[in-house]
Amino acid sequence: MSSFDLQIILAGFLVALPCALLGTFLVLRKMVMLGDAISHAVLPGIVIAFLFSGERNSGVMLVGACVMGLFSTFLIEYLHKKGGLQSDASIGVTFTAFFALGIILISVLAGQVDLDQDCVLYGEIAYVPLDLWITESGTNLGPRIVWNMSIISVLVILFLFLFYKELTVNTFDSSFAAVAGISATLWHYALMSMVTVVTITSFEAVGAILVIAFLVGPAATAYLLTTKLKNMLWLSVLLGFTATVLGYLLASYTQGSVAGAISIAIGLQFVVVIFWQNMRKNAANKSASISTPSF
Repeated sequence: MSSFDLQIILAGFLVALPCALLGTFLVLRKMVMLGDAISHAVLPGIVIAFLFSGERNSGVMLVGACVMGLFSTFLIEYLHKKGGLQSDASIGVTFTAFFALGIILISVLAGQVDLDQDCVLYGEIAYVPLDLWITESGTNLGPRIVWNMSIISVLVILFLFLFYKELTVNTFDSSFAAVAGISATLWHYALMSMVTVVTITSFEAVGAILVIAFLVGPAATAYLLTTKLKNMLWLSVLLGFTATVLGYLLASYTQGSVAGAISIAIGLQFVVVIFWQNMRKNAANKSASISTPSF
């Protein structure tokens, strides 16, 4: 493999790492669609922030998207608790409305906004090696996305390391957390804030669809393989890395979309694990029926 190929794979893994770790908690909390809602709801924030900043890599764009993502989580909770809607209904209403608003803004302001619907929906990780971070002195530090996602990955790892107990207790037993003085609301929004930041920083590299695939797929597959949280965390990261490599090889062979190929690899992992588990269950049932004496 060339350095160009390795940079793309590295960028994909650095997106998969934080998404898989946070996605584990989303899967366990049965909040997978909330991650989907955030990924779509941030679009109008990105467009509006871009109108003010005029740059795709500005801090203003990150802030605008994060504000919109956090606002969507507050709105979802409000509709669920105060509006009497079911969680899935409040999520569906919120993310479709926000995403539609973003698409309309892109269409109406196409002359002012250097974004397009294809970029929004699919991203293009293949261009990561071309987006270099060059200092004022002319030093080439490598792909900007790699640096951005390295920082985000470290922040997510530190977040989980420092607050593992609080997140775990709230995930598995919110009633006990309340008795122990651990605020369920605080840690819910802390987790959603991290998901929002990861989503935004991943957006430019891989697009919303692959972000959702990384948030859900590896964690859901790991959930089928283990019952221990720590094992689920590292397994989801391993599955994310494996899917990135396999997806890139598939894209190279077919000359297709890298993001699409990685998403397919993530889906295939899940299908293979489901098939393997069914085979094990059938074998176990057959073995039990053979060993059981008949009268």
